[in-house]
Amino acid sequence: MRRRRPAFALLAAAAAVVVAAPTASAAPGVPAFLDPAELPPRAGAAWHGGAVTSGVPDPLPFCVGEALPGATSRHRAFWTDLDTSAVQVTVVERDASRAEALAGLLDKAVKDCAGKVEQEDPGTRATWRDLGRVQVADGAHVQGVQTTRAETGSDVHLFSVGRDGRTVTVVHWGQMGTFKDAPVSGFRNTTRTAVNKLY
Repeated sequence: MRRRRPAFALLAAAAAVVVAAPTASAAPGVPAFLDPAELPPRAGAAWHGGAVTSGVPDPLPFCVGEALPGATSRHRAFWTDLDTSAVQVTVVERDASRAEALAGLLDKAVKDCAGKVEQEDPGTRATWRDLGRVQVADGAHVQGVQTTRAETGSDVHLFSVGRDGRTVTVVHWGQMGTFKDAPVSGFRNTTRTAVNKLY
């Protein structure tokens, strides 16, 4: 089975959502989302953001999509005029225990992703990296996955899963390239900001 390149799938979906960049401010007690300027800078291109939308993104985010609860998710897509895109999905659970379990499930989905990709598509080589914890609220974890096909080259993806109380947020960033092209330090800052904005 030939896999669609996830970075471009996100980019196409984001561009279809909205042309302008609306605010992501939230009402009191509702988790706020990242602003485009809070994503890692992309040389030669500005970030744009779509509307905050109920439900899960379509297409589902690479690696974590199947673990997201559709009924309680809200998301915002981001894109540049080049090949870089991102999406943030936030879920408010009934209590902190359920949120902790969801964060663990999402973390595991990323950790298992490289092996799953290779199993589903033998023509793709995938590599996973643990990129460390971020000390913020109830914690956040950053991971990366690189996928390579001989005929189409490599894509690199960064993921973070963070939690504050009963709220979980996951951020997925992707572009063409390899781990050496990934802005890990900037993405860690983005992760910290995303979790701090949950309440």
